[in-house]
Amino acid sequence: MGSHGRGTRTEDDAALKVFTEVRHHRARLSRLMNAHDAARLVLGLLYLSRTAHAAPRSGVPTWSWLQGKAAESSPRIGVAVSECLAHWLAAPGTGRDDTGMSDSLPPPPPGADPSLRGLILAISSAQQVGALLDLCLSELSAEQARGSHYFTPGDMARLMVEAAAPQDGHSVLDPVCGSGGLLVESHRYVHERVGLSPAMSLRGKEQHAPTAQVARMNLAVRGVEAHIFPPADSLAKPEADRYDVILANLPFNQQDWASESEKGEGIGQNRPIPFDPRWPEEPPPRGSGNAAWIMHIAHALAPAGRAAFLMADSVAKSPQPATRRLRERLLRADLVECVIALPPRVFGHTDATACLWVLNKDKRARPGWGAVDRRGQVLFINARRSFERVSKSSARRLGDAHTARILNTLAAWRGTEVERAPGMSYVDQPGWSRGCLIEEITQRRHELMPTTYATESPGPEHDTLRRIDQLKHELVKKLSRGHELESQLLDALEEI
Repeated sequence: MGSHGRGTRTEDDAALKVFTEVRHHRARLSRLMNAHDAARLVLGLLYLSRTAHAAPRSGVPTWSWLQGKAAESSPRIGVAVSECLAHWLAAPGTGRDDTGMSDSLPPPPPGADPSLRGLILAISSAQQVGALLDLCLSELSAEQARGSHYFTPGDMARLMVEAAAPQDGHSVLDPVCGSGGLLVESHRYVHERVGLSPAMSLRGKEQHAPTAQVARMNLAVRGVEAHIFPPADSLAKPEADRYDVILANLPFNQQDWASESEKGEGIGQNRPIPFDPRWPEEPPPRGSGNAAWIMHIAHALAPAGRAAFLMADSVAKSPQPATRRLRERLLRADLVECVIALPPRVFGHTDATACLWVLNKDKRARPGWGAVDRRGQVLFINARRSFERVSKSSARRLGDAHTARILNTLAAWRGTEVERAPGMSYVDQPGWSRGCLIEEITQRRHELMPTTYATESPGPEHDTLRRIDQLKHELVKKLSRGHELESQLLDALEEI
């Protein structure tokens, strides 16, 4: 037993050493090139370590060929890396996407050979690349977050996937797949339940070619079969197929959306939106893509399909007529199953608050799903305070315990048997969750904000906590504004 413990510690020490070396060499690369490109280059090497294999003496550049050059301290290792990547990583797009970014991995810059050599040797010594891949994606997401683009955090991905509960044989779509994290999590979720490779159809769409390439590499390194479509705007036209599950971390308040028939013509605020089967009653407002995304997803669901997507708070509570009518149509069709108010700053890049929406086209009780008929009802969960602090950081995350509590509540509502809460029956909890009839929601102008329904019992303590939350939110806004003014002042001084 003691020997086994020593073996485990040795393995952990070796994994930590590899982890540290990869991070060190990636940081050195970041000083020679764009940090975003450096992270993509490391991801490319991880991809080669799992895919670049060919018959001996075939003349094809392989991972073992790169290993040999790294071990021999061969000069111009960067040229060899570029050659190997060019052979094994076919460009997914046509060269450049609408941001002007190249879809191919950047060539290693001059002076990168020592870091590349160290990365190849470190990756070669890794027993499993999962942790290295997660590190690379996390750092790439942090770089992209500065431009409001980020990958879905792991705990959020688990919450979204388990809320939608994909099954073996299901078709799953992520119309804004980013790194492919929600597809990876869907595969893991089903694999843990069937014990074999799931018979699923996993599909992802991504507008930006470099990110679509990241998704392909992420899925390939993990051995997950999925189809990532060529880079395109998902909102440009309706989905050709219907899906059992749709998962999406949507762009909030997108203002430049347009259907395929409008591409190249200019959106134009006064131009009528052409007929589209996704919005048979009323087209979505041009000023924001929020409504367009929700209607796009609803239209693509199979007869018993489910969806889980992140959406700005404004859609759940806005009094604007068009947004209110959207909520009315969703409730009239009995599509909304659950809305969850999430804590602020759990995405790390913004103070904006959001909700997780769960749509369900069949809320009946049925075998293999749940024992409780929830037609004509909506569950609201107020998880605004359900977060934990990230160690040595100001960031927040949901964390396993809070994620489990949300999922247990949803499972009890559905009457679903789950291992972590067997036989649990649903009961409203003041301040946390409440089930409401659609008739009551209609009387509240179809508002779908969980904090309106899942409220705490009135009292002095509740009023104090609410006021503290208000003051904290106001302070964060003022500090953010102060930071913006400081940047503007520095820019003005530079121009003097």
